[in-house]
Amino acid sequence: MISKLTLRAFSHPVKIGSVTVGGGSPIVVQSMTNTDTADVQKTTQQVYELWEKGSEIVRVTVNNEASADAIPCIVEELKKRNCYVPIVGDFHFNGHKLLQAYPECAKLLAKYRINPGNVGKGSRRDEQFEAMIAIAKTYDKPIRIGVNWGSLDQVKLASMMDENAKLKNPLSSDALMREALIQSALESAEQAVSWGLSKNKIIISCKVSHVQDLILIYQDLAKRTSYPLHLGLTEAGMESKGIVASTAALAILLQQGIGDTIRVSLTPTSDEPRTKEVVVAQEILQTMGIRSFTPLVTACPGCGRTTSTYFQELALDIQTFLRESMPQWKNTYPGVEDMSVAVMGCVVNGPGESKLANIGISLPGTGEIPVAPVFVDGEKTVTLKGDKIAHEFKAIVMNYVETHYSKLK
Repeated sequence: MISKLTLRAFSHPVKIGSVTVGGGSPIVVQSMTNTDTADVQKTTQQVYELWEKGSEIVRVTVNNEASADAIPCIVEELKKRNCYVPIVGDFHFNGHKLLQAYPECAKLLAKYRINPGNVGKGSRRDEQFEAMIAIAKTYDKPIRIGVNWGSLDQVKLASMMDENAKLKNPLSSDALMREALIQSALESAEQAVSWGLSKNKIIISCKVSHVQDLILIYQDLAKRTSYPLHLGLTEAGMESKGIVASTAALAILLQQGIGDTIRVSLTPTSDEPRTKEVVVAQEILQTMGIRSFTPLVTACPGCGRTTSTYFQELALDIQTFLRESMPQWKNTYPGVEDMSVAVMGCVVNGPGESKLANIGISLPGTGEIPVAPVFVDGEKTVTLKGDKIAHEFKAIVMNYVETHYSKLK
């Protein structure tokens, strides 16, 4: 069983506001807004929603003067809601100018995300990068050096390609690209350190869009550095593809003890909330037994024995109830995130799965007696029937929470 508290304990711990990344701390879930940061109302609302759903760090785009000027207003509005989630500024191309021109933005952001490929061109690259590091030092801020496949420093890549072509056994184009990403991140980190930024102020990421490349990059990166590593496919995609690709990549790396913080970069459909990426990230960690965030429902997939959809509706109803209750429960009922609930659809696996959960209900399948036994900690406690099964089962769940996890018990 993987420890819930530590995977890559040898990485440097980095403080980002009230959150610690690395050094054996729990793996941190991050997210990013997709609002115009200059729109204070919409950005504040989305940050709040992401935080309420469980995001422990939220990143916002800071791409122009209006967005930089909005940061203090956003932080102030969040404080009014008692939301103190660390806000990270995402900088490309003009970060050095914005941080210098808007000191309140620089002061209130919890971390700066810097992309070495987009920090400046030619001789101006080092000058502009150093300017951002100087500001990070002034305000005692950590940075994430985030290298991306799609915005890799082309000068560095061209130089490496030339050197590679001279080798007796040159790297393949894919292997060379992976090596370029890693070198860009590590060399940029060492540059920052040479300019006086402490090593415990640096997090690294090397993001790509393909699962196998991401795995190979991070396996190599983990061997070559003790900086905390931020995991995630840079453009995971939409719907099931995005979820499957992210899970496939992150699960393998996490199982190997690689990664200190994660983000699932889903492309939401027009009717999906931005918070879906937080839920998926949490479920990856929770189903792997690494961290718990909310009680999860075990439910059977259905078969010819379960022609009724009632068990599906009840499972969804209970899972939604649990998720929506967690913002209030997490402070009132410590440990409730580890509770397990089973909603099963017939007699084959229903009683067995229900007994294995803290609370379980075995609904009748097609042609079975229309009653639903409920099991609490392995013992049958009551049999429900009639039109109020959902309401009565939810009451049993709530009673279990109050009696088993209350601070006052």
